[in-house]
Amino acid sequence: MAARTEALKLRDDELFITRSFDAPLSIVWRMWQEPEHMIRWWGPEGFTVTDLSSDFRPGGAWRVGMTSSMFPKSWSSGEYLEIEPHSRIVLSFAWDDNSGETVPTTITVQFEERAGRTTQHFHQTPFTSVASRDSHVGGWNSLFNKEEKYAAALAKGVQLPQLT
Repeated sequence: MAARTEALKLRDDELFITRSFDAPLSIVWRMWQEPEHMIRWWGPEGFTVTDLSSDFRPGGAWRVGMTSSMFPKSWSSGEYLEIEPHSRIVLSFAWDDNSGETVPTTITVQFEERAGRTTQHFHQTPFTSVASRDSHVGGWNSLFNKEEKYAAALAKGVQLPQLT
């Protein structure tokens, strides 16, 4: 019997990305929970996080400042809305003033572990336009590339310096 696959039917105002990591869920979860890990992998490739604060609890605020050789410092921030330990994180996300983005979005990250590997499902909505949504695809995928590299290193007992 052939395997059955169902495609997600997304609206124009939402983004969905799934990634798998060569690391157990306990490690991937800590990478989102603990600022000393998050600062090392957050931000697209080529960006360095210069400032990060995170009060990882429902109602807690987070804020990230990052820069690259091509872009001045940019800031994003939000609030943790829901946290189900080792399962799900829901947070608001907004670029700070002068970014061109005017509507905050909600991000839901869900995690599952199988055979020592973690699958992460990332969902973000609502975007004001398809162009706005599409402009985030590359940035998030680039950030997840760094997350993947950092998670694999931690699983091997190696703590990497900040990734760019």
